[in-house]
Amino acid sequence: MIDLVIQDVEVVDGSGADSYRADVAVDDGRIVSIVKEAAAAGCQRPTGMRMLDAEGLALAPGFIDMHAHSDLALLRDPDHSAKLAQGVTLEVLGQDGLSYAPVDDRTLDEVRKAITGWNGDGSDLDLDWRTVGEYLDRLDRGIAVNAAYLIPQGTVRMYAMGWENRTATPGELLRMRQLVAEGMEQGAVGMSSGLTYTPGMYAPDAELTELCRVVARYDGYYCPHHRSYGAGALEAYAEMVALTRDAGCALHLAHATMNFDVNKDRAPELLALLDNALDAGADITLDTYPYTPGSTTLAAMLPSWAHEGGPETLLARLRDDTTAERIREHLERGSDGCHGVPIDWNTIEIAGVATPALSPHIGRRLPDWPTARRLLLDDRLGTTILHHVGHEENVRAIMRHRVHTGGSDGILQGAKPHPRAYGTFPEYLGRYVREEGVLTLEECVAHLTSRPAARLRLRDRGLVREGYRADLVLFDPLTVAAGSTYETPRVLPTGIPHVLIDGRFALEDGRRTDVLAGRSIRRTAG
Repeated sequence: MIDLVIQDVEVVDGSGADSYRADVAVDDGRIVSIVKEAAAAGCQRPTGMRMLDAEGLALAPGFIDMHAHSDLALLRDPDHSAKLAQGVTLEVLGQDGLSYAPVDDRTLDEVRKAITGWNGDGSDLDLDWRTVGEYLDRLDRGIAVNAAYLIPQGTVRMYAMGWENRTATPGELLRMRQLVAEGMEQGAVGMSSGLTYTPGMYAPDAELTELCRVVARYDGYYCPHHRSYGAGALEAYAEMVALTRDAGCALHLAHATMNFDVNKDRAPELLALLDNALDAGADITLDTYPYTPGSTTLAAMLPSWAHEGGPETLLARLRDDTTAERIREHLERGSDGCHGVPIDWNTIEIAGVATPALSPHIGRRLPDWPTARRLLLDDRLGTTILHHVGHEENVRAIMRHRVHTGGSDGILQGAKPHPRAYGTFPEYLGRYVREEGVLTLEECVAHLTSRPAARLRLRDRGLVREGYRADLVLFDPLTVAAGSTYETPRVLPTGIPHVLIDGRFALEDGRRTDVLAGRSIRRTAG
């Protein structure tokens, strides 16, 4: 007998087409039957060992988070309700050019320090992998949701040549190309960069182009956090479009927004740039989160030259009064770390600290450079921030675009993380669909399911179709909403009672089960 029949459900199938009422049968991890208007037609209805009455609920493919920072959280927290309760069934890890594979012992130690603010320092875990394949094997032991992986270009550069701000030698470039090829062969879906983060930002376009050519050879995609989201943002987007065109590589623009006062109301210019490239045949997609502030580490605001040599060298520079004063001067006239915009301390809110004694800073705005400097030193660069520099008009315009997908960019560390970590997907469905009508329900679900599945080259996910994987979410379109706010960011959403991964209930009647059906989703040939 069939495992499960979901009865009388409104199917929003992920294609963007109108929803329809149906019974949907699931067996052995796949959708095996869809009987439309079953109750009204009086036809033979499927039966199963379990019958779920879904009257009043919508059924959609599981949501795909195209920009996640759960690289260690998936291993640390088997519950992972922050994402699972949103209806997320697949996350894309390895973002912004910094993650934990491929590494050697030195590189692993350095990258752990560099992104403590994103993922913790990892001291609570046995980081027993070194290659991309070994990391994916670790995920395959059982995780809450599925996960795909991008090769982090900054980590690759760190591995091959350390933290030096210079052009790679031919031998170093060859080593980087080999590391990217090995990662793609082991299952990565593409490569990411963080081009306002060191050491990845030290790479010139010629180096990035060579690495993208390797990615293209495996039919992967390049996912850059490009060189500026502030002054020069449009030029930075155009740089990535031209670079991937030269490399023959697909492009996915990470958290593609237009921030800071210099870019207010300028989203149409970005979209025109993308439309021209798409019309000329470029393969481009992008992701955004439905909020205005950004979130990163406080250390990321500092000029790139201050990071050269790695985290310990940066801390030494911060301890030196003369060098710290030079850092301040660069920040206040517009450093590359702050996207070429003079820093406004009042826009920076402390979201989390690595050192518990510093917790009184959480939720406060930074008043000045001396406070920021002390915090960076005392917290050993582990401080995360909210950066209040976005514009609602730009957020809305970009989310309507034909190649838009959803990505939370969710940092799960810190006492007061960005609410996007717990609320991105229900925020789309509740606020921007039901309350404000920026997208129709069918359009929005397509942005969160089939579009990202197509970018990831997944042939059996992202749609409610017979034969497809039963990664599914059931939600109430009339009540679904984000519970997380800036004041209380760790609140789970409402209106999402059921989430299935591989046909098994990972969330049932609003409660987390003990199912760990998630696995690595690896690039497939062809």
